[in-house]
Amino acid sequence: MELIFEPFKYAFFVRALIIGLLLGLSCGALGCFVVLRGMAFIGDALSHSILPGVVAAYIFGFNIFIGAFIAAIVTALLISGISHTEQVKEDAAIGIVFTGAFALGIVLISRIQGYTRDLAHLMFGNILGVSPDDVTMVIIVTLVVLIAIALWFRDFTLISFDMIHARAIGLKINFLHLLLMILLSLTIVTGLQAVGLILIASMLITPAATARLLTDRLPVMIGLAAGIGCGSALIGLYLSYYMDVASGGAVVLTGTLMFVIAFIFAPKRGYLARRVLASRK
Repeated sequence: MELIFEPFKYAFFVRALIIGLLLGLSCGALGCFVVLRGMAFIGDALSHSILPGVVAAYIFGFNIFIGAFIAAIVTALLISGISHTEQVKEDAAIGIVFTGAFALGIVLISRIQGYTRDLAHLMFGNILGVSPDDVTMVIIVTLVVLIAIALWFRDFTLISFDMIHARAIGLKINFLHLLLMILLSLTIVTGLQAVGLILIASMLITPAATARLLTDRLPVMIGLAAGIGCGSALIGLYLSYYMDVASGGAVVLTGTLMFVIAFIFAPKRGYLARRVLASRK
């Protein structure tokens, strides 16, 4: 029991656990719609394309999270605008915008002296260094994300499974797509402090992809993804505490291990189950 409760003596661990659980919850739930729509690349794109916003905020002396959020929204609007012209496919638009934005961020960084340490902090995160204000922000964003999913659950489900039917019944596809991008942007920006630009995309995709291997029902998938995300945060933080390793990396690697287990042993979609089914044919 002492091993379980010892880390709770430290306020930084408690704050890190709260943020990890909240991010696991919001990323897991939101990631299901990203995975079902085949938009896994968008999480990585948004996480990298906020770099120029972060650097600009640093240069002009305002809150980096505001800069990051503005950059994410601009990126989402550019991707949507380019892909909706139908001259360029969405995956190509994502690749063009996010690499261009990331390159702009690198160019801006090259003009700033002494920014390397702060950049490393944002790239890789430091969940054990979060402040009470960070916790408050993540609580607010998590509530916004979960309320939005609840309010537009039917519409998000329709555009995830049957876009043609969604258009036929008059759903506002562009609005729903933009809303999803805004929710993704909020979630990614709040994950900056915890796991950094590089690993936040994994928290969005891996729990949802793991849950998809285990169920065909969306409500169950969302519940499983949220549970896997929270479990990854809990186990990863304990591992980082006792093994003295990077906390963000430990959280993401725990989620990746869960995916590998599901990939092999899932009852219907797992590798072993598919091998057994194939041998019976």
